[in-house]
Amino acid sequence: MMTSPTIHAAHLGKAFGSRDVLRDLSFEVMPGDVVGVLGKNGAGKTTLLELMLGFTPPTTGEVSVFGHPSRRMPGTVKLRVGFVPQQDELLDPLSVRDQLNLVASFYPDWDGALVERLCDEWHIDPRARIRSMSMGERQKLSIVLAFGQRPQLLVLDEPVASLDPLARRQFLEQLVELSADAQRAVVFSSHIVSDIERLANRIWILKEGRLDWQGDLDSLKESIVRLHLQCAGGLPERLAIPGLLSLRRLEGGAVAVVRDWTQAAQHELERQIHGCVQAESLGLEEIFLELHR
Repeated sequence: MMTSPTIHAAHLGKAFGSRDVLRDLSFEVMPGDVVGVLGKNGAGKTTLLELMLGFTPPTTGEVSVFGHPSRRMPGTVKLRVGFVPQQDELLDPLSVRDQLNLVASFYPDWDGALVERLCDEWHIDPRARIRSMSMGERQKLSIVLAFGQRPQLLVLDEPVASLDPLARRQFLEQLVELSADAQRAVVFSSHIVSDIERLANRIWILKEGRLDWQGDLDSLKESIVRLHLQCAGGLPERLAIPGLLSLRRLEGGAVAVVRDWTQAAQHELERQIHGCVQAESLGLEEIFLELHR
């Protein structure tokens, strides 16, 4: 039996006035996927997550969550979705305990034991007033509230932006535990590329309003590589290198970064330069920087 996608989007776009923020995005998120969303500031990451969850209507295309249009999700479907926004939506007059009890009252499958453990490990005082908490403490509480729901879809928008290094490590460890559930899907954006490289099995890279890459991390690392060209007789003045992102000539050779690299392309380039080509794998951060040169 085929598994239905948790999220399905077709030709999704969003414009604000005359400015297109996102254009013609089509993708699926399947149960078990952990999707890391990368992009420069202003690339549309937050807008994309808001479109997925129905917080803003698309200008073009459509997106569904658990088979329902995101803008018209019934309550039973919303109970299966957890969300951590960049700016928390906590109620300042409440205590932490009151906020936890309020949110728990909406979720029949609320995991009280997990919430209590995380509050203890993350040093969240249940008696504290939310208005007195620091940005990092508020962020931790927002994350705990989402984790306590045990959602089948967890969406996080820059979840570690306000966390100190220890809290960030604790968050990552807990997210690894949650994402081990093959029926749960996770989508998260972050400027910390190492976190995405550690956690995500699928990568989305937003560039100029489009998905410049969507696929698994291993395929991305196989596709975008650094080439070391060596030629005893000197390189030809004109080089035809498909998918070239950057090229730096050196004495007796060159260093290039290319995308969509294949063994066939390597053999052709070696024939062209009458020399040797060695491909070097890149880390996710290097790949991201090369794509945005």
